[in-house]
Amino acid sequence: MSQSPREAAKKWFEVVWNQGRREAIAEMLSSDVAFHDGSTDTVGIQSFQLFFDRMHATLSQIHVDVDDTLVDGDQVCVRWRAKARHTGDGLGVPPTGKEIDVTGISVVRVVDGKFVEAWQNWDMLGMMEQIQGRNKSPTYITA
Repeated sequence: MSQSPREAAKKWFEVVWNQGRREAIAEMLSSDVAFHDGSTDTVGIQSFQLFFDRMHATLSQIHVDVDDTLVDGDQVCVRWRAKARHTGDGLGVPPTGKEIDVTGISVVRVVDGKFVEAWQNWDMLGMMEQIQGRNKSPTYITA
């Protein structure tokens, strides 16, 4: 019996991102997987491995916490928070050594325990502001 979408998503963040196991990417993705991140589409295992390599060349000590999951059929929505240290120039910015803390949401479609398609939205602007030392967005106070 294959794992549920929730189990597959949690395993993905733990094994691929927290443990940094690049080889697990090919095990956990379908061959024609498509990741949609804003206006960028990454299709296929090798394309995602290039993204993984770029992120690891830019950030070290990556740790992702899964804060929440919601499942609907073969899809799982994951609310996550990632912490890392900016130690490489993969984003076109010289390494600063600064710690970053970003949040995001990923929606993943899982078939037979493998990711077949995913949509994600994460706070890349907030990450770049942390790296470059720019002012953070205003804090909103609610009653």
